[in-house]
Amino acid sequence: MQDVLIYGLLAAVLGFFFFMYLMLRRTFQGFREGFQQSKDK
Repeated sequence: MQDVLIYGLLAAVLGFFFFMYLMLRRTFQGFREGFQQSKDK
């Protein structure tokens, strides 16, 4: 029973970090695109 709890917690932490990575990557990508568009004008 203890192992299942530990694995569940580990999966939740990994999922959280993966979600944060995707969110930050998308934010920086939008930043870069906006920067490029303002530079092109």
